[in-house]
Amino acid sequence: MPKRILQGTVTSTANAQTVTVSVERRFKHPVLQKTIRKSKKYRAHDENGSFSVGDKVRIIECAPKSKTKRWEVVAD
Repeated sequence: MPKRILQGTVTSTANAQTVTVSVERRFKHPVLQKTIRKSKKYRAHDENGSFSVGDKVRIIECAPKSKTKRWEVVAD
């Protein structure tokens, strides 16, 4: 199964080796045809703690690192 890659913005760096990334997706409502923005937060593994709040990052799917972490930050 291919690994998914998402792009988002870092919203929190409060935990050690972890960043919270907010990923926004846009789509048209099936009936109203209005563009809708939905966002979802992902917890991603950041080994070196090199990212700060507001950074644009890409995250990739990986094996579970902890109870909530299933993603890791891709070094750009």
